[in-house]
Amino acid sequence: MKYTLISSSKAKTQELGAFLAPRFRAGDVVLLKGDLGAGKTTLTAGVAKALHVEDDVISPTFNILKCYFKGTLPLYHIDAYRLENQNIELGLDEYIEGDGVCFIEWPQFIAPLLPDEYLSITLTNKGDDKREITLEGNNAHFDAIVNDVKGAF
Repeated sequence: MKYTLISSSKAKTQELGAFLAPRFRAGDVVLLKGDLGAGKTTLTAGVAKALHVEDDVISPTFNILKCYFKGTLPLYHIDAYRLENQNIELGLDEYIEGDGVCFIEWPQFIAPLLPDEYLSITLTNKGDDKREITLEGNNAHFDAIVNDVKGAF
């Protein structure tokens, strides 16, 4: 199932993240797609807040991986941007297949590590703080999440 919505502000993008958070379960993988500054980390911050993560969520661009264990569900945030044309044998698969929800920015750069089932979220900057956000599931669990968003946003 696929659904596209417009977010009019950073707060609305974080609100979407907060709406998604309780629907995730251990082992879920979310692929975040979009250009630099599209709102991928903003959305992830909304999820983290709703999961009661105590730390501030920042882009893991230079770290590649940020782990947030203090919350109702572990949150793993991978930014694969710097891994283009690099060796991806970094142990990231342990987090992608881990006991939390894993958000992956620039997933195309670690394609061999990606599971078959995931929720894909594409964010497109439409100017100012407006974002076009497309959610697409590829199994019944993620389709149900997309359907919930469709009914609420």
